Amino acid sequence: MSDEFYLRYYVGHQGMFGHEFLEFEFRGDGRLRYANDSNYKNDVMIRKEAWVSQSVVAELKRIVDDSEITREDDYHWPTANRNGRQELEIISGGDHISFVTTKIGSLLDVQASKDPEGLRVFYYLVQDIKCLVFSLIGLHFRVKPI
Repeated sequence: MSDEFYLRYYVGHQGMFGHEFLEFEFRGDGRLRYANDSNYKNDVMIRKEAWVSQSVVAELKRIVDDSEITREDDYHWPTANRNGRQELEIISGGDHISFVTTKIGSLLDVQASKDPEGLRVFYYLVQDIKCLVFSLIGLHFRVKPI
């Protein structure tokens, strides 16, 4: 079994202010990369890079494993559209999974999908990971990510 670990999340859309997105990735060696771009009110892209401890990486792996996201399939999830797209890619323990779906506004969007149980797992996992990333970025850089 491989100890390799990688996680990447992207959410974005093409709107009246151009390509607006949030993206972050974790690597098994503790490297965290973060990017947030919005041209609203002429904002500039925020790019940050930090190194986290192996205990943070282990906690992220635990969150992913506990979610059981590897049992899910995005085949019946809403496809990316003009409202935007979300991507989640995970490499862990020899498994490589990738999910793509549209932006999810609320749990009502999850309930209305063809696979509400699977999409709910994705939705809550993404919420948990985003909370972790925003906390880490805030602690490292004292910036508000959104």
